[in-house]
Amino acid sequence: MYTCGPTVYNYAHIGNLRTYIFEDVLKRVLLANGYKVTHVMNITDVGHLTSDADEGEDKMEKGARREKKTVWDVADFYAKAFQNNLKELNIQTPTKWVRATDHIKEQIALIQELEDKGFTYKTTDGIYFDTSKFKAYPDFARLKVSQQKEGARVKVNTEKRNASDFALWKFSPKNETRQMEWKSPWGIGFPGWHIECSAMSMKYLGNTFDIHAGGVDHIPVHHTNEIAQSEAATGKPLARVWIHGEFLVLKGDEKMAKSADNFLTLEKLKEKEFDPLAYRLFTYSSHYRQKLTLSCAALEAAQKALTNLRGHIQMWDAPKGLCAEHEKRFFDALNDDLNMPQALAVMWDMIKSNKPSAAKHASLNRFDSILGLGLASIKKKKIPKNDLLEAKKIDQARALKDYTKADSLRFKLEKKYIVETTTAGTSIIPK
Repeated sequence: MYTCGPTVYNYAHIGNLRTYIFEDVLKRVLLANGYKVTHVMNITDVGHLTSDADEGEDKMEKGARREKKTVWDVADFYAKAFQNNLKELNIQTPTKWVRATDHIKEQIALIQELEDKGFTYKTTDGIYFDTSKFKAYPDFARLKVSQQKEGARVKVNTEKRNASDFALWKFSPKNETRQMEWKSPWGIGFPGWHIECSAMSMKYLGNTFDIHAGGVDHIPVHHTNEIAQSEAATGKPLARVWIHGEFLVLKGDEKMAKSADNFLTLEKLKEKEFDPLAYRLFTYSSHYRQKLTLSCAALEAAQKALTNLRGHIQMWDAPKGLCAEHEKRFFDALNDDLNMPQALAVMWDMIKSNKPSAAKHASLNRFDSILGLGLASIKKKKIPKNDLLEAKKIDQARALKDYTKADSLRFKLEKKYIVETTTAGTSIIPK
C-alpha cells in the first residue's frame, strides 16, 4: 500500500489528518483480515509547486523564505511535526518512510525512460510529459481534456503543447541558485511533484502494487499524472485499487486548505483542550467517502463520547469471553467499504446491552484494534462507596420530586464522574 504523504513546508491541517486516519483504519482492517501489509508513505520535501499544473513557485522554497531558515531545516522541522501528529492520533507508523530528496537518481532514471519512449518534450523551463501521447490520460478522473484551461493561479505557460501537460523536471531559474537543485542530463534543476511518487512507489512496491490511497483532491491531477507517467514507462497498471478520502469542510461547505489560510492544526485543537483521540473518534461520524463538517459542538460530542468509553472500561470486569454477535456485526460493517458510522453504532449497542461487562470489555478491546483509541491501556477504577451512595440519593430526591436537591447532588458528582440517569436509575462513570 502506498499513501501520499505531506508536503513539509507547513503543519498538516486536521483535514489532511482525516485522510491519514482513514488510511490507518484501512490498514488496521486489512491486518484484522489476516493480510500482511507493506505500507510506504512519502514525504514531499522538494518540487511541489504552487499550482495544480505543477507551475509557479516551489512550496518548500517559499516556506524557507517565510521562516528565514534553510529549506532543509524547514523540511526536517515539519516532517517531525507531522510524525508527532501521527503518534498523537495513534496512527500506525508506515513500514517505510521515503523522501523525495533521497530519490533524485530514481526520478531522473524514470524521466529518462519516458524520454526514450517518446513521452516528453523540452521547454525553456523544464522537461514535460506530453499527455496527448498517453491516450488513457482522461480515463481515471473522467476528464474532458479539451476543456481544460490553465492560468487560473499562475501565468500561462505558452510552451506547453497541452493544458494538461505537467513538469517532470524543472530547470533552476537563470542567475539564481536554489537551495535544492541537482545536476541532470537536461540541466541543473529539480523534479516536478508527481514524478517522486511514481519513482518511489515502484522502487519499493514494484511496477504494480495493491492499493494506492490519498485525498480526493489528488484524483484529477496528482494521481492522474502518476498513472500516466508510471504506466507510460512500464506498460502495466500502477495500482490495482485506488481509494480516496473526502474533505473535512467548514460551515458553508468551505474546504479547509493551507492556501486559503483557514486551516486548523492538531496543536490548535489541543490548545482548545480537545484530546487528539477525540478528533480521531469524531472523524468516524461520517463515511470516509463523504464530506465531514467540522464544528465545536461535534468535537465536544466526540470528546464526551471518548470520556464515556474510558469511563465504562474503568467500571467493567477484566476482559473475558466475547460478544460474538456484536463482533460479527462490527467487522461486517468494516468490511463493507469501511463503514465506520455503522461500526460505531454496533459498538454503542453492545455497550448498552446487558451482556456481562467482562465480555463487553474483551470485545471492545478487539474493536479498538481498529478504532485506535488506546482503550486497552485503561485500567479498572474502584468508585468509593460514598460516591455510590450520593448517586443513589439523586434517585431518592427525584422520587420525592425534589429536583433542586437532585441537581445539586448531580453537580457535585459531575466534577469527577459522567452522571447518567435512565429509567433504571442513576449511574456514575469515572472520567
